[in-house]
Amino acid sequence: MIPLVIGLALLGAFALMLRREPRRLANGVVLLFALLFTLLGMMDLDTDSVVGFATAMLIILSPLLVLVLAGLLMANGVQMVRREGRRVANLMSFGLGVALLAPYVLFVVAVISESVWFATVLASITLVVSYISFLLVAFLLYSFVYLRLPYERGMGAIVVHGSGLIGARVPPLLASRLDRALEVYRAEFAVGNHPLLVTSGGKGSDEAMAEADAMAGYLIDRGLPDTAILREDRSATTRENLLFSKDLLAACGVSRMVLVTSNFHTLRTAIFARRLGLDAQVVGSPTAFYYMPSAILREFVGILFEHKWVYFGVCLAMAAVPPLLVLAVAVIPGEQ
Repeated sequence: MIPLVIGLALLGAFALMLRREPRRLANGVVLLFALLFTLLGMMDLDTDSVVGFATAMLIILSPLLVLVLAGLLMANGVQMVRREGRRVANLMSFGLGVALLAPYVLFVVAVISESVWFATVLASITLVVSYISFLLVAFLLYSFVYLRLPYERGMGAIVVHGSGLIGARVPPLLASRLDRALEVYRAEFAVGNHPLLVTSGGKGSDEAMAEADAMAGYLIDRGLPDTAILREDRSATTRENLLFSKDLLAACGVSRMVLVTSNFHTLRTAIFARRLGLDAQVVGSPTAFYYMPSAILREFVGILFEHKWVYFGVCLAMAAVPPLLVLAVAVIPGEQ
């Protein structure tokens, strides 16, 4: 009964947080805790049963699920390299798959060596991996929720974020964003609104033209009038996309906007927009399935990096617990 009460209370807190400010990762953390407590409460188990059930799941399912996940991530990494080229970003899913196998390797070493300190290192790694995994699940859960939140109609502008060109050609990932922006524009136009559409992206060293110009050409070819388009052709990062588009729209007297990016990038873009003080909501466009694991991992790492010292401090504190416990046991005198 108590877990159910806690879960429902956390769900209420999540609803209030969502209403107040939906552009926070903390919402996902609260939602995940709420769902976990609610699930335990609905199972109506006593404390011993809850502990026994959780222990059984950890012992039986966790190793199997982790091994399966590691295999899938490594396979996706190989696929990413074949399709997108051998770059660090494309190796992230493969690297995570290898990292997930590390605790098992350490476990085997600890068993063979019968070393307390190997077991201690294993415990430290497990705690840190569990913490990062919890944050990743919260990120995935809330990204799924945020994508399904309706944006408010009547925005003054629609800002499409660039994602790179192939020479002067708009590739599928960017085309998907532009198609989604056209959907939003036409939906606004159908109810009598006339928002500006901002194409945001500068010229990369391997691109034949600025992304903003190529994006504008793509939209004009599909029937959008040139007079409805503003080109922001200086930005090279998401942060610059937002700042330069904000300045461009401020000159036109527009402050409220909807941002269009890929579905995997929506939550991080929304968090950026909140920190920069933009009156903006975010919608996402579809992405090829094979591209999603690496892209989601990049987004998650990017969010962690924004508060790297906080997360590093928590990980360091958790990793220190097992060795401190071992040292504490070692200095406690045995019973006489």
